[in-house]
Amino acid sequence: MRQRFFKKPRPRRSFTPEFKAEIVELCRRGDRSVGQIAKDFDLTETAVGLWVSQAEVDAGERDGLTSSEREELAELRRENRRLREDVEVLKRATAFFAKETR
Repeated sequence: MRQRFFKKPRPRRSFTPEFKAEIVELCRRGDRSVGQIAKDFDLTETAVGLWVSQAEVDAGERDGLTSSEREELAELRRENRRLREDVEVLKRATAFFAKETR
């Protein structure tokens, strides 16, 4: 039976906004392809492409949610989730105390 070798998943890394901006600027210059820039900096081509697309949205060159709108949406979703959890706790407490007072 033939052995299969799978690539280990790359550990998740985070990059500063300044680093991303530098990579986007390199891509915009057009000296090298997105793929070549990604390879040179040990990045995935997908990530670099997403950074370039987001920079275009932020600059108004493309439709979509800007970075600040994405941040606000994420914050609102977190707050919504927390409020739903709070409501659930209050419902259970109300049911418990309603049962106790009978």
